[in-house]
Amino acid sequence: MAKPASRNTRRTGGSSIFTGVLIGLIVGAVLAVGVALWVTGSNPFKSDTPTAAPSQTAPATPEAAPSFDFYKVLPGDTPNELPPTTTPATSTPRYYLQAGAFQNANDADNLKAQLAMLGIEAVIQTGEVADKGMFHRVRVGPFSAMDEVNRTRSLLTQNNIPATLVKEIPTLQETP
Repeated sequence: MAKPASRNTRRTGGSSIFTGVLIGLIVGAVLAVGVALWVTGSNPFKSDTPTAAPSQTAPATPEAAPSFDFYKVLPGDTPNELPPTTTPATSTPRYYLQAGAFQNANDADNLKAQLAMLGIEAVIQTGEVADKGMFHRVRVGPFSAMDEVNRTRSLLTQNNIPATLVKEIPTLQETP
């Protein structure tokens, strides 16, 4: 007796899915290249070099290379000559208002937050004080003019925060 033919012997759908994905990738790549060329405005098929008649072309002469003579660029002709020294200008002092100094860092943070609520920006400087230990200073500034110092000091006194004026003269550093 003959065997009945099976319906599942041939494959259906497997190759059609693969070809569909492959065609989709190719079409997507072509469209991406086309959009990229359209956005940049470049045409790879257009020639940028103008065509000239062959009888009118002149022989190309090489341009002269630029001359880099380093020592002519520098000021002064003699190698032993030093540049003129500038006298350092007197530095203007900077003023700070010290609103408090605390051994506990949390107290300094609380005062800084209180000043921030008033719209005053403060900085905490931590330093070692001889025979007393570590102190956290709450300072406002720097100020360059006394008008600014007086306005800020009056705002602090209105809010019952005592402030001490600290004058700092910056040290001038030598330049190499």
